[in-house]
Amino acid sequence: MADAPDTLAAAPPTPPVPLTALLAHEELGLRQIAGPDAARTGAVVHWVHTSEMADPYPYLLGGELLLTAGVHVPAADADSVADRLDAYAARIVAAGGAALGFGVAPVHDTVPEALVDACERHGLPLLEVPPRTTFSGVARAVWQLMAEARHAELRRVTQAQQGLAAAASRPDPVPALLRQLAARLSGYAALYGADGTPAQSAGTPPEPGAGAALGRLVGVVNPGGGAASDEGRGTGVGGSAARGQAERAPRPAPASATDTAAGTHLAAYALAGAHGLALGVATRQREPGDHTLAGVAAVLLSLLTAPHQGAAESARSAALVRLLLGAAPEDVAPLLGPGRWTVVHARVRGGDHERTPATPASLAAALGSVLADDGRGVDGGGAADPRGVARDESADGGGREAGSSREAGSSKEAESRTTGAGTPRPVRLLLPADREPAPQAGWTLGVSAPAGAEALPAADAQAARALRRAEATRVPFVRHRETGLAGLVAPAEADAHARTLLAPLGDGGPLPETLRTWLSLHGSWDRTAAALSVHRNTVRQRVTRCATLLDVDLDDPDVRMELWFALGRTGGAG
Repeated sequence: MADAPDTLAAAPPTPPVPLTALLAHEELGLRQIAGPDAARTGAVVHWVHTSEMADPYPYLLGGELLLTAGVHVPAADADSVADRLDAYAARIVAAGGAALGFGVAPVHDTVPEALVDACERHGLPLLEVPPRTTFSGVARAVWQLMAEARHAELRRVTQAQQGLAAAASRPDPVPALLRQLAARLSGYAALYGADGTPAQSAGTPPEPGAGAALGRLVGVVNPGGGAASDEGRGTGVGGSAARGQAERAPRPAPASATDTAAGTHLAAYALAGAHGLALGVATRQREPGDHTLAGVAAVLLSLLTAPHQGAAESARSAALVRLLLGAAPEDVAPLLGPGRWTVVHARVRGGDHERTPATPASLAAALGSVLADDGRGVDGGGAADPRGVARDESADGGGREAGSSREAGSSKEAESRTTGAGTPRPVRLLLPADREPAPQAGWTLGVSAPAGAEALPAADAQAARALRRAEATRVPFVRHRETGLAGLVAPAEADAHARTLLAPLGDGGPLPETLRTWLSLHGSWDRTAAALSVHRNTVRQRVTRCATLLDVDLDDPDVRMELWFALGRTGGAG
């Protein structure tokens, strides 16, 4: 087995548990008896592992609370035990273990003094696990604390998103948004101009060294900025990533980048379509949801800093920002105006992205040539972006960065926009209804019927169904048909289904016509007989014969509905 890495390999997708929280868990009764004070060092636990190996190093990933009952502790002279336990503690520290829990009983009545000395010497927190506490109970407590921390973080992110939404709808949205973001992150947020210097900022500015590093990081995501010189990109902790950008030019710049300098966590986000603007963030601590919040702020700033907006455009942008963050359509309808809109759902066709730069930005640009200056982009939640830049549809409710799309992303971005099963995520566009979307190479499109702002959710559902029909029938473009229930199924599919379902009745003959008449008269034997000018018993015999041939229960309303639909497709209903 390969050696464990020197650093934490891959943190789990849940927040770590502070060691102090575990020690404060009264039911466990854990007690720290050696090592640095957990409250002072801020030690955390990422997971729990139980092992009785004399050398657990090869089996640790880093960040574990290692639990042992001391089965491996030799019953030999004191010097030998001390040497072996000293090596044992050293190996746990080398593997990145967060702490060691020693279970008292049944092997040892007390924690060996040599182990206490070894942990103290190597700076490894040592916890005494009382006999009443099982190792599985310790593990369960860690998972529960992780779940509680995760829920608290989700609440924090949700509340912060609401605060960002409120800031974005204020009369001075950009400075208000920066202030809100800086307050939520307990740090510094700045909007960098095309020259690579902060145009507006909020919060406590970082130390000079960290501020310079943040400027260089902004140059990584915004190579056209004045601070993005080749020399500047090759310095700092993130210098290797920055140097790669310079050495492999003209490789596309990333949408976001992170770094650490002078004990400060740094992040930079390019703003989509905002002509060289970028968001820079600096915090002393990095929480799990910080990247999500900064990503949402970057999207909102992209909307708010769209160039050349007149009064009408600004009002529309404000409306679409509110839609993006969950406002009811009727609340923003006055800002959108009396115009009607068409929703388009699009998905990259399998394999086409290898030949076509099928990125959301390229799709928006292609449709923009048709939509002139009126194109609008809709995100996965049914809301819109005023520059026609599509975003991905995410099921995590804001957990994914709704980040900027760029021409430079090319096929790599298309490949990354997939679900766990490998299916490309759909993107959405909101287009003025007077402009006709056309099929696009590399994409499958579903188009809604025109709708006013108050009916956008219904139009969004129509576009989703149209996209599903397009993919099912393997055609590049399907428009929603306003034809009731039958419009939910493609005509070719409906006809094929009807022929297959009614085939046992044969072509022509009295059976299909009798069944159609009987269904149209709600199963009335006498009225059907009168309509067909036959005896009542003849109707019963024919309908019974239909049920037998079709192997169905005609008393089932679902069966009757399906048969009526099929008879209508074959000309037997009307």
